[in-house]
Amino acid sequence: MIPRDPETEPTSKEEIEPETPERALEEERNKAEEYLAKWQRAQADFINLKRRSEQERGEIYKIANIEFVNSILPALDDLERALEHIDGPTVEDNWVEGIRLIERKLRASLESQGVREIKAIGEKFDPNIHEATMHGKGPEGMVIQEIQKGYMLHDRVIRPSVVVVGNGETESEGGDGTEEDD
Repeated sequence: MIPRDPETEPTSKEEIEPETPERALEEERNKAEEYLAKWQRAQADFINLKRRSEQERGEIYKIANIEFVNSILPALDDLERALEHIDGPTVEDNWVEGIRLIERKLRASLESQGVREIKAIGEKFDPNIHEATMHGKGPEGMVIQEIQKGYMLHDRVIRPSVVVVGNGETESEGGDGTEEDD
């Protein structure tokens, strides 16, 4: 008997059987299906990456807008306070009307960017949008006075309304009307 050389002799069943065209076609189909599945996964990953990038870009844009709006709100507050304290013969002056126009344009610009004022007076106190600083005589749990206006940018609170909340007492009951929160 002649000894076998393991390097030259076929060792598996696949190497013994000759490759048929059907088998070669089946192998190529399997490869094609594998390549298609990998391509589809890569395409889905790319679509997800693109969507995630757009969402992140939108979030960055919102954060930048919040910072910008927060820097503008004190100027708007100052304009409102100045206009509230104009009295006497200057009320009808042209420069006062010009300041009112500037305030309205600033407010309209902010509104066009999605900034809106939080309604406070007469509303039920909501700790998500209101910040209570005192209690006063009035319906319990209702906002009776607004100390500083609050604003939202789209669906996000950028500055809560600073308010006085009713404590359930009526005007005829004792006390000076307000008490600070601890």
